[in-house]
Amino acid sequence: MITQKKTVAVFFGGCSTEYEVSLQSAYSIIKSINREKYQMLLIGIERRTGRWLLFRGNPDRIKENRWCDDETCTPVYPSMDKEVHGLLYMEKGQINMQPLDMAFPVLHGKNGEDGTVQGVLELMGVPVIGCGVLSSALCMDKDLAHRVVAAAGIKTAKSVTIQTYSTEEEVYKAASRIGYPLFVKPVRAGSSFGITKVSEERELPGAVEEAFRHDRTIILEEAVEGFEVGCAVLGKKELFIGAVDEIQLSQGFFDYTEKYTLKTSSIHVPARVSQKKTEEIKKTALEIYRLLGCSGFSRVDMFLTPYGEIYFNEVNTIPGFTPHSRYPGMLKAAGMSFDDIVEKLLDMEG
Repeated sequence: MITQKKTVAVFFGGCSTEYEVSLQSAYSIIKSINREKYQMLLIGIERRTGRWLLFRGNPDRIKENRWCDDETCTPVYPSMDKEVHGLLYMEKGQINMQPLDMAFPVLHGKNGEDGTVQGVLELMGVPVIGCGVLSSALCMDKDLAHRVVAAAGIKTAKSVTIQTYSTEEEVYKAASRIGYPLFVKPVRAGSSFGITKVSEERELPGAVEEAFRHDRTIILEEAVEGFEVGCAVLGKKELFIGAVDEIQLSQGFFDYTEKYTLKTSSIHVPARVSQKKTEEIKKTALEIYRLLGCSGFSRVDMFLTPYGEIYFNEVNTIPGFTPHSRYPGMLKAAGMSFDDIVEKLLDMEG
């Protein structure tokens, strides 16, 4: 008996500052999808225009960021007709329908990881691999995510949100309540763009200006003493968790450059902490995952203080997904290969 292949659309690119990272993550996933079980459609989102393009060329062109110049690209449009539950495109003067069994958004940051694309796919009636609309939007909002987690009794850094209309006096007062050093962050920018560590008052105006370049709301946040630990969580009802990792910094903080170059930092998998503390970190990560309504996969980041306290930092609902990224690295240390992870995610919806 021949089993019909499921059709999965892999979305990549996007109108985000993390466009290039999305290309690398998507390329790795595309190369790992089992072609015997799944028919794959590659949907690239142009960075400048936001157009959705069906890409039929060599996936290597995605990795090299040469995909959208390819003559195989065809504009596609989401159909909100749930009898179609897929895409429409024009070819040879005819409108064609392409139903989808599932969609895999590999879109980091704004306009992809924040619930926007997930919302479109939900209206289309297409199952999404990964977090849904609410959890994606909630995890992207650093302020709201912290409020939900703190309400459950999990420690979070002291913080104050600042709006574009806030006065300079209000900003300085907020900073004095938190104390230095502190972090200034955009509330909904994703990754580490626009984040500045401020050690003294004179550095505050520049940091605030930089954060406002990325979002209309920013957050002043206490600098928690200690180091960052992370957990890769996989699953819906039954959850699998990878080995805990640890970020060792020699200077500064784990900003965007450090994430992808590790110039002055290193990542230890498993983390260099006791077995008892490891289990506590994992338990906290699973609680956070459930509290924020995550599904499919996410990376939960926390801080571990010198006193053994665990503080929530953030959840990445579409973390980096190359063979060298933290998320697959933690699962690999727990016995899952990259191909195993991708197949498990597809099988959840298939």
